[in-house]
Amino acid sequence: MERTNVLVKTFFLSLVLTLFFGCKGGNEKNNVAQESTASWQVDFFDDFDTFNEDNWQDQMIWVNNEDQCYVPDGQFNTREVSNGTLKLRVVDLGEKRPCDNLDVKTGAQHPETQYVAGRIISKNRKEFIKGKWTVRLKVENSGQPGMFPAWWLLGALNNEPPVEDDDETVCWPLTGSGEIDVFEHHSDGGSNHYAARAIVSLGECQSGDWQGKMLVQEATLDEFHDYSVEWDGNDLVFRLDETEVYRAEDQGGNYPEPLFAILNFAKINDSPMTQNWEMEVDWIKHEYKNEK
Repeated sequence: MERTNVLVKTFFLSLVLTLFFGCKGGNEKNNVAQESTASWQVDFFDDFDTFNEDNWQDQMIWVNNEDQCYVPDGQFNTREVSNGTLKLRVVDLGEKRPCDNLDVKTGAQHPETQYVAGRIISKNRKEFIKGKWTVRLKVENSGQPGMFPAWWLLGALNNEPPVEDDDETVCWPLTGSGEIDVFEHHSDGGSNHYAARAIVSLGECQSGDWQGKMLVQEATLDEFHDYSVEWDGNDLVFRLDETEVYRAEDQGGNYPEPLFAILNFAKINDSPMTQNWEMEVDWIKHEYKNEK
């Protein structure tokens, strides 16, 4: 009888330890990501266990003369949330179909195309003034002709659809509609690189300097990395896995407005695709500086 009790106790102790350490290991990644430090406090975190419509909405627009058509609601498997990550894809349908995306400059309708893709924004959902934004993501098989995945920020007064508030009247890239690119992979430069930049407004609608405050950085894009931007005084600091890789000096003050996040995968030219493309996003967060 005593031996039986020992066995029972041992069994339950083993079960408790297994559950405890198993749960701890499964949540370790997200716990670390959400952890606040002495100087930074997390005020927004999405680990994509689901697609949370309180955080995101689709955006169907035509920009940069891109070849794909953005579609809503994950049509054609262009957007998927599974196994704790978000997947945004460019999908080749094999034949052309109508596209209702409109050019944000001219209002012209996108021509028929066989390529569809996913694009989501936190506009009117999650918008923050300054602080620090971070996204953990990867892009496999980078460098294929036409690839153009990105994670970036845009001013909340931007006048591009969807327009939901009366103050969304400012054209890109004027103050109120400024742009910061935290991760942008343009296939023209080959594989395993990305650009980070602050776009300098030239004072007119649709007029910005893309090159003056830009870094092109090597990275193993098929592995998860943390891509972030933070305000440090009047500078913008871009980090790769928490290591500073670029400082855009005296640019932070050009973005006094709330900013929202954009995650998208575009096809920048008419090169044929040999396979569907995917950007996988593990999580996104925003932090604010604790001045106490």
